[in-house]
Amino acid sequence: MDNKKINVLICCTGSVAALKIPEIVARLLQEKIEVKVVTTDRALHFFDSSTLSIPVLTDADEWKAWTKRGDPVLHIDLRKWADILVIAPLDANTLAKISNGICDNLLTCVVRAWDLKKPLFFAPAMNTYMWEHPLTYEQIEKLESWGYREIPVVEKTLVCGDKGAGAMAEVSTIVEIILEERGRLVTDR
Repeated sequence: MDNKKINVLICCTGSVAALKIPEIVARLLQEKIEVKVVTTDRALHFFDSSTLSIPVLTDADEWKAWTKRGDPVLHIDLRKWADILVIAPLDANTLAKISNGICDNLLTCVVRAWDLKKPLFFAPAMNTYMWEHPLTYEQIEKLESWGYREIPVVEKTLVCGDKGAGAMAEVSTIVEIILEERGRLVTDR
């Protein structure tokens, strides 16, 4: 990492909150932050990756990059490239996978290979009833025990019409946390 440049890897999962990915990316690019996005196939249901001017990587990219021993391994290359990893949104399914060590796609492989000395933030996003399920609290606690940092959900009327906690944090909150962490990383050099 040079003195000014910061690389942020945004990982997004299949929550309707993935609609906010273009806005998150635009705000980070305005701040002169290098950004790449790793997305699950389900997250692509909620935003058009072709509208982004940065790399948007999927499972298919992982498998295209490697054909023989010695070829690059994308999830390892991304782990090395990124200074900060942010999972936003983190849906209930991927939360369960990560907390149980399952790495069956590019996103979960990057997280599993993540250097625990580097910051990893996660912004959960799910229906209120999913959010209030006891497993959710156990899984978040496990991620926090590894040093991952939660960007807390907010309460509002969800896309499904339910009102309650479980919505992903506001874009401004996510961006502010990334900028604060950038400041710490630059200061610590």
